[in-house]
Amino acid sequence: MAYPRNNYRNDFDDVDVEVGQQFKMTIKRMGINGEGIGFYEHKLVFVTGAFTDEKVVAEVTKVYPNYIKAKAVKINRVSEDRVEPRDSYAGNVGGFELESLSYPAQLRFKRDLIKQALEKFQPQGYQKMKIRSTMGMEEPYEYRNKAQFPVRMQDGKVIAGLFKEGSHDLVDLPTCSVQYPATMKVMRKIVEFIDELEIPVFNEENNSGIIKTVIVRAALNTEDVQVVFVTNTPKFVKKGFMLKKIMLELPEVTSVMQNINPGDSPLIWGDKTVHLAGKDTIVEKIKGLSFELSARAFLQLNSIMLPRLYEVAISALELTGNEKIVDAYSGVGTIGLPLAKHADEIRGMDIIPEAVEDANHNAIINKIRNAYYEVGKAEDLLPEWLEEGFKPDAIIVDPPRTGLDDKLIDAILKSAPEKFVYVSCNPSTLAADLVPLTRKYKVEWIQPIDMMPQTPRCEAVVKFTKK
Repeated sequence: MAYPRNNYRNDFDDVDVEVGQQFKMTIKRMGINGEGIGFYEHKLVFVTGAFTDEKVVAEVTKVYPNYIKAKAVKINRVSEDRVEPRDSYAGNVGGFELESLSYPAQLRFKRDLIKQALEKFQPQGYQKMKIRSTMGMEEPYEYRNKAQFPVRMQDGKVIAGLFKEGSHDLVDLPTCSVQYPATMKVMRKIVEFIDELEIPVFNEENNSGIIKTVIVRAALNTEDVQVVFVTNTPKFVKKGFMLKKIMLELPEVTSVMQNINPGDSPLIWGDKTVHLAGKDTIVEKIKGLSFELSARAFLQLNSIMLPRLYEVAISALELTGNEKIVDAYSGVGTIGLPLAKHADEIRGMDIIPEAVEDANHNAIINKIRNAYYEVGKAEDLLPEWLEEGFKPDAIIVDPPRTGLDDKLIDAILKSAPEKFVYVSCNPSTLAADLVPLTRKYKVEWIQPIDMMPQTPRCEAVVKFTKK
């Protein structure tokens, strides 16, 4: 949640506001979730469906002690940056929050998100930090290499798509302009097969049924496509018929897996994954290297922009070839392994065993002998390595949206490598982490990179130098 600058008033107690109440307001700026930010009677209001400088009629949806959530029900003054979205459901489900905003305006907004976060947390020297213009895509559509759609029964028909914001109402997505065409083609055929074969799909009311989610991942630089059925039970009725249909009608699918996740869990993945047909993994090629990806292995959703992100991160390290490098939150090694030819040693870690297994295997298939990956939390393993006498010359971190753990920050500051790069997917946690990090490091620059067009998500690469 993006909050206002420190000098904004928020005298909330003196006015009563109720859910369903409507009022007129002007949008001053946009927040981290792509919502408009404005004020009603000095009350901070976050308005979905509204952009900077628009005058709207807002309807209150939730009231909190320090702010209001609302939705735009009428736009009286339309922003010059508002455009017609390609997807008719763009305002109903997540992942399309900015599709009504022109792409140049999206890029400006993502740079501004970083400025907002720095102003909120105020790390040392934040006013002078160089924030570069956002690096964007030439064609900001058809970039998502993975479709991860819940499957349900609706009006006697099997549907697959995304949930409406803040609900469990599933919206069927027959098309999706931000997905690779290959992922949507396979997804729609799989849904058709489920319907034809009358395989029971998950029912949340009584935790019955079999298929909960279908996941389709396609490699950009090879012809591999993987399908994963996330099921409520180990039993998969008519599995043989399903596999035969895939083989005959979807020859591009090279891997079929089943992940078992029983019950009404908020998590998509269960602990057990079994092989059904084809290969166990699919192969993607990045910067001249081959990467085998198991079903649960993390890979950035935008394979088109991925090499550009890594080029920025790698160039920021300015390696000489003699460095010992820590690759924290390594995934399958997509950042660390391209560094190997420029370094003396790579040590990486990730909490997902399959990802670490993939990373070590990817080192072998690419004939890289100076990279090693271990299962564990970065905040646990780096202090252990330091105690053992390992001293990194450089570290690159690519944490989840929660940012860096305090123990890892302490270990980074203790080891104080000369070269340090932070790849962030959340401006707020990045800015919070910069507060302790800037005690020992200076931020040379921050490069925003748009890995997820049409959404408010923003990646950024930070180059540090030691003070």
